Amino acid sequence: MNDFAVQDVDVDVIVVGAGQAGLSSAYHLARAGIPHVVLDHAPRPGGAWQFRWPSLTYGKVHGMHALPGMELTGADPLRPSSEVIAEYFAAYEDRFGLHVRRPVDVTAVRDGADRRLLVESPSGTWSARALINATGTWDRPFWPRYPGQELFRGRQLHTANYPGPVEFTGARVIVVGGGTSAVQHLLEIAEVAAQTTWVTRRPPVFRDGSFGEEQGRAAVALVEERVRQGLPPRSVVSVTGLPLNEAVRGGLESGVLDRRPMFDHLTRTGAAWSDGSRVEADVILWATGFRPAIDHLAPLRLREPGGGIRLDGTRAVRDERIHLVGYGPSASTIGANRAGGAAAREIRHLLTRTGAGVR
Repeated sequence: MNDFAVQDVDVDVIVVGAGQAGLSSAYHLARAGIPHVVLDHAPRPGGAWQFRWPSLTYGKVHGMHALPGMELTGADPLRPSSEVIAEYFAAYEDRFGLHVRRPVDVTAVRDGADRRLLVESPSGTWSARALINATGTWDRPFWPRYPGQELFRGRQLHTANYPGPVEFTGARVIVVGGGTSAVQHLLEIAEVAAQTTWVTRRPPVFRDGSFGEEQGRAAVALVEERVRQGLPPRSVVSVTGLPLNEAVRGGLESGVLDRRPMFDHLTRTGAAWSDGSRVEADVILWATGFRPAIDHLAPLRLREPGGGIRLDGTRAVRDERIHLVGYGPSASTIGANRAGGAAAREIRHLLTRTGAGVR
């Protein structure tokens, strides 16, 4: 944990968040000669990766892309991704002198004098001409509400606090969710649990064969269109389907990945469906995804009636000073890298146009 005195409170640009999106943005700002400060609320380098469960080894990571200017090489695929990527991010910060201020919990961003932004936190207040928000989603796990949730006597937890499979030894577990995390949880837990049940709102779609650049662009375009309309973004993975790799094929063949439709309600001892069927359970694991962590931007009134923030590229349509990187179409690791560069270029134009000095 790094203690620091608040200094340089008046800067050109604030970057909020030091995960893939934030570090990429800071790298491009530095290359453009734009004075900036990076604020991160995590206790140490690693972004959200540092909080991943120990059994998520680096070899299981889905689509990790190197940060700009520095490859991640020689990583042991059997080591926890939380360790591998945290060390990589720490080395990256050091190599490029990014000087991330942490822990800083940004609580609000609001208008200040002379068209500046006030970035507030318990550690102090910064003033900036522009802001890149790179806070991701990890801090906002989505817990859906179903009748009887408060009655269930077993344990309920979310992917955000998933401890790995060992704690489920001998338990009857219901995993809720149709994404990659749900599949990974099921395949691990099934090896030690007494029973697993997979429940999703929609039938899962498995993607067989290669997923090339053309397919990737098409998937990103679907997510981008929602953001352009001011709707809450869907993840890129949600429109690409689940990769049908060897482990998933094994889960389908063994029955671990036999999916049931969403239950009607929870009972004291498990779940019940409208057709009268029931499943007894000791644990409900909600692998139901995350929402963008953007509540601190609320004072700026950026949200559209549809509930999302409408973007043109990375720029908020309602306020040209605000860029969102790692939001919607740039939520993938490679998308965050490209978006960080795009945001830096647009901010340079903004600062030049408004008379702010750029080194």
